[in-house]
Amino acid sequence: MADFKIDTDLIAAADGTYGRVLSQAWEIWGPNGGYVAALALRTAGLHCQRPRPANATVHFLGVANFEDPVVITPTTLRQTRNATSVAVSMTQLGKPILHALVWAIDDDLPGLSHDEAPMPDVPMWNTLPTVQERFAASGIDAPIRFRFWENFDQRPPTWIDDWDNRVLGAPLYHNWMRFNSTSDTTDRWLHAARLLTLVDLGGYPAVGLRHNTESFVAPSLDVSCEFHHLNPSDDWHLLQGISPVAADGLIGSHQSVWNDVGQLVASGVSHLFCRPVR
Repeated sequence: MADFKIDTDLIAAADGTYGRVLSQAWEIWGPNGGYVAALALRTAGLHCQRPRPANATVHFLGVANFEDPVVITPTTLRQTRNATSVAVSMTQLGKPILHALVWAIDDDLPGLSHDEAPMPDVPMWNTLPTVQERFAASGIDAPIRFRFWENFDQRPPTWIDDWDNRVLGAPLYHNWMRFNSTSDTTDRWLHAARLLTLVDLGGYPAVGLRHNTESFVAPSLDVSCEFHHLNPSDDWHLLQGISPVAADGLIGSHQSVWNDVGQLVASGVSHLFCRPVR
């Protein structure tokens, strides 16, 4: 079982860069975009030393491999008394992999407060069967999946037994998810990296409810995430993915993540690049 903290821990170099070899436990069409973005976010945190991230925007520029180390370079773009903007670039063997922009802020800043983002009306995770229990009840063997999915406990509110012959409907996806390993429940940058991974994840499963997707892959071109509440002890999260439009080889998606006490903890958008399977 993969440990997200260990798999996103970074090695600092004397020149101010960071690096590591990517963990193959997060494979899905190559290294998962959210996992790679999480490395950039954690690098920004180590670089700026602010207590919490405010947002992250990531452009994916290339597909990394699992053999060679990546080199991650943070650069301060702007620093004020209460906030820092950091640019983060990742390369592998000299090839660009991603570029990210991250704002980080201090704690206890004065400001306005409201919460008008109610959680969707779906059953709570603790009343739902697991994915494994769903498959067992349907008498269908669990399909061979990318290793990425083995890193989560999942309790989807709805279920389709015969996926290959499903009735296509609205591109709206809900799933209660928990990382299998949460070895650190105090680090807000690490927790934000988990939320960024979830936000990057929600788009394509929603598309799969609207289209037969077996002939296509759809890697992320970009992901942008805002962090609203950062409580590292949060365990289960409800992920909602919506794809309002797909056209011209692009798929738009909006994601929201709630904790199980009903707080919207993160939200964002991602653009997917739809490509036929070779």
